[in-house]
Amino acid sequence: MADVRVSLVALAFSTGLGLAASPAQAQAPAMPAEHGTPAARARADIKGQGITGTVELVELKMGTSRWVQVTLEAGGLTPGLHGVHLHAVGKCEPDFAAAGGHFDPGPASNTDPDANHPFHMGDLPNLSVGQDGKGRFVAATTRVTLSDGPLTVFDADGTAIILHANPDKEITGEPKSGVSGGPRIACGVLQRQ
Repeated sequence: MADVRVSLVALAFSTGLGLAASPAQAQAPAMPAEHGTPAARARADIKGQGITGTVELVELKMGTSRWVQVTLEAGGLTPGLHGVHLHAVGKCEPDFAAAGGHFDPGPASNTDPDANHPFHMGDLPNLSVGQDGKGRFVAATTRVTLSDGPLTVFDADGTAIILHANPDKEITGEPKSGVSGGPRIACGVLQRQ
């Protein structure tokens, strides 16, 4: 019976189906033990013109290894691929430009969205959106942390997540060339949970 339960948890994790949970557990997705122990969590509500969504980040720890699982869901988008990135400043107002360039806190930091792409710490996969205007992905990154340290998204000015109108071409281009996704169409500020 234990093997069946573990398999169901793994299936729910990999497909995003979830299992019945108490109200306290329902707020956060269950993590199978083989993926590590949750060490920190963050969330953002994503908004744009006619666009709504959420992103949940969970920092997982196994031994000395840490990584962050990113679960993004959004609706109201045009079908196709949309670039998604963590941006250097936790602001979405007065407009999405307030979020600054891509999150890249290293000693040789280069937040230019196009000229240092795809080498930023905040680079994430494209979001694939269906004909219904909805998209979802679950991705993992070792490029950021939610806990303290040099790669934390909770630095002095915070971090935002931006959805772009176009796909991220995953190449380096000239500044303002738009190769990393072009216009910003939705934004959310990460908050600790």
